[in-house]
Amino acid sequence: MQHSIFISYRRDDSEGEAGRLYDDLVRAYGKDAVFMDVAGIAPGLDFRKAIDDNVAGCGVFLAVIGTQWTTITDADGKRRLDDANDFVRLEVASALARNIAVIPVLVHEARMPRPDQLPDNIKDLAYRNSVEISHARWDSDVKLLIDALRQYVTTSAATETQPVHATVPVQLPPPVSTEAPSTPTVTTLRIPFIVAGAAALLLLVVLGYFLTRPRSTAPAAALIPSPRQLTPGQENVLAGVWHNTQPVNVADSLIGLRIEGAGPSYNIEPFGRCPQGQCPWGVRTVILQGGRATGEWTPRNTPQEINEKRTVDLTLEPTGSTLQVTVRNAWTASNSQPHSNENQFIFQRTN
Repeated sequence: MQHSIFISYRRDDSEGEAGRLYDDLVRAYGKDAVFMDVAGIAPGLDFRKAIDDNVAGCGVFLAVIGTQWTTITDADGKRRLDDANDFVRLEVASALARNIAVIPVLVHEARMPRPDQLPDNIKDLAYRNSVEISHARWDSDVKLLIDALRQYVTTSAATETQPVHATVPVQLPPPVSTEAPSTPTVTTLRIPFIVAGAAALLLLVVLGYFLTRPRSTAPAAALIPSPRQLTPGQENVLAGVWHNTQPVNVADSLIGLRIEGAGPSYNIEPFGRCPQGQCPWGVRTVILQGGRATGEWTPRNTPQEINEKRTVDLTLEPTGSTLQVTVRNAWTASNSQPHSNENQFIFQRTN
C-alpha cells in the first residue's frame, strides 16, 4: 500500500511499545495506513514476501529500538543481527536500499546503535535522525511523532476526525431544554421593573459620588498597564532560530536552538556539536512561565553521549533581544560515579 507506515521491531525487545504505538497510529491514520507484522499479515501468506511487499510500498519506516535490539541472540547464542536472514535486518536493509525515510524510534531509554555494531548493509541506520518515546511522556512524544508523519501518510476524512489520547478536559455546552416555555406569572413580570428601579437609584448614587469627590492629581503614566498590553513581538519572545554567541569547542556542547510557537507553549529543538557537524537533540514542548522556560533532553550523538547516559536540562530566559540559556549536564556511566556541570550562554536570534 502506498503512503503507509511500516513498524519494525523485535518481539523480545520492544513488543509492548510497538503494539501501543501501532494502536496510536491506527487511531490517527486508520488501520489501512499502518503495517506491523503481527497485525498486518494474514494467515497462510509467505512472511518474507509480505515483508518485502509492504516495505516496498510504505512511505515511512519506523524502526522501534529497545535496549536489546543490537545484542539479542538466538537459541545457539549467536547475535540475531549477524544472521543475514534475520527478519529485522532484512526489513531495515530493504527500507534503506529503497531510500525510504527511516526513523529510529528509541524506547526504554535505548541509545542509537553505533556503526560498528551494525552489519554493512544497515550501517546507514546509525546516521538517521532518531526520536525518543518515553513511558512518562508517551502521549506528548507520540503526538509530536504523529505530526511529523503527516508528510508521509495520506489520511481519509474519517480518520482525521478521530481523537488520539485526548488528555485535555472537554468543555461541553449546557443542556438545551426541549420543553415548551411556560407562561410567566404576574410576579415574574414585575421582577424586571423592580430590578430596573433599583439600578436607576444605584446609578444616581454613583454619579453623585464622582461629581463631588476630590480630583486626583496623579499623572496618567503612573497607572499600571493591563497585562494584555504587550509590546510588539512580546507574545513571541522565544520563537525563531537562535545561535550561541560564545565560542564552544566541546564536542557535545549546545550551539543552536530552533523554537516554534506563539506562547506560552513552545516546541524547542536544540542542536549540539557532534562529529557530523551539528546534531539535533529532539523536540520538546515547554511552557514559558515567570519569564523562563525549562525542558529536559537526552542527546545521543557523540561517543561520550553513547557510552554514558547524558541528561541535559535547559532553562531559557529572554532578556530583550538576547536569550540567556542555562545548561545543566548530568552523566551516568555503569563504571563511574555520576558527574555534572552547569554553564550559562547568551544566544542571539538569527531570524
